[in-house]
Amino acid sequence: MATLSSVAELIMGQSPPSNTYNDRGEGIPFYQGKTDFGFKYPVPRLYCSSPRKIAEVGDILISVRAPVGPTNLVAEKSCIGRGLGAIRAQGLDSDFLYFNLKYIEPYIASLGTGSTFSAINKDQLANIEVNQLGFELLEQQRIAYVLSMVQNAIEQQGRLIKLTRELKSALMHKLFTEGLRGEKQKMTDIGPVPLSWAEIPLEKTGAVVYGIQAAVAKNIKPVGMKILTNKNITLDGQIVSDEINYFELKTKRHFDTVLKKGDILFNWRSGSKEHIGKTAYFNLEEKFTHSSFILRIRPKESVNGKFLFWYLFFLREKGYFAQKHNISSVNTTFNKSAVDALPTYLPSKDEQDKIAATLDIIDSKIDLLKKKRNIQEELFRTLLHQLMTGQTRVNEIDFKTK
Repeated sequence: MATLSSVAELIMGQSPPSNTYNDRGEGIPFYQGKTDFGFKYPVPRLYCSSPRKIAEVGDILISVRAPVGPTNLVAEKSCIGRGLGAIRAQGLDSDFLYFNLKYIEPYIASLGTGSTFSAINKDQLANIEVNQLGFELLEQQRIAYVLSMVQNAIEQQGRLIKLTRELKSALMHKLFTEGLRGEKQKMTDIGPVPLSWAEIPLEKTGAVVYGIQAAVAKNIKPVGMKILTNKNITLDGQIVSDEINYFELKTKRHFDTVLKKGDILFNWRSGSKEHIGKTAYFNLEEKFTHSSFILRIRPKESVNGKFLFWYLFFLREKGYFAQKHNISSVNTTFNKSAVDALPTYLPSKDEQDKIAATLDIIDSKIDLLKKKRNIQEELFRTLLHQLMTGQTRVNEIDFKTK
């Protein structure tokens, strides 16, 4: 073991005067903290013409406050603020040290102290122990090379997911404003829609039921039925049940909230403006009920449930709910009358089916890409552990290092 200060120079960030930084690209990139971090390299938002503390190419940036521990690599000479420190490797391969710090990130995070936010000082950083395991420089480079290849693959997969999501957004916009045939449009409360699409209020698309009004946050013991709350619906329309609560159904009103396959879940109340209008399509085998922040729509036969899901998903993504409805100091509220009267534009059932199928196909593609990324991330975690602990050695692998 060696202390970090024995294998690297440590430069703690210092914020420059506010009149020396800008968003016009004048000077060198200025990074303030973790918010500027990208997947592996920080993303410039601000620039500084009179930096006080500088990170050089190849340095490792570490977040030293709110939160403590995350790292990035420096791609160009940069100014660093007080939320960051720069670590300049001396006697170790810089990328190897970067991965070493990534491996012990949970430990570094545990060193943070502070009543308002967690932070770590230079002395604490200097005394962090780095496990060198007697690796020669060549093996350090090989370890960094292997881990970099996997990390680059994860980053590439992330770009593919982002591009496919952008394609889905563009396709949704086209389909819900022009239809399948690119027909003429009419202006409505939600923006342009195909001229032939009929308007009906949301309450006429099917049976609308509001969820159970009860405090369930502490109900984590498996007593009663699983209950979905707004935390169980993601922004991309998925239902996640890894953090689940329970509720004992006792009345007819309670039993009326039990979900069936094909139901649409709509988050009509939230503590966040961004989350109002989150929508999911319920397709789980297990029995669930839902809380008061979520309403359920059970579409009638003339309405394709997946089409309705994608329609509501599109409205939230374009910002319709956030723009149209009330913000209180406690909750973002989309009131019941507004929900019931929400203008819903429907094409023929045949066109609904085709639009839903088209969007389902591209969404399935995104799911496959995400599963592949999950596999890559698990491979990275496994390799990081095995290589940093010496369980796996790479000195016999025949490839060129950087």
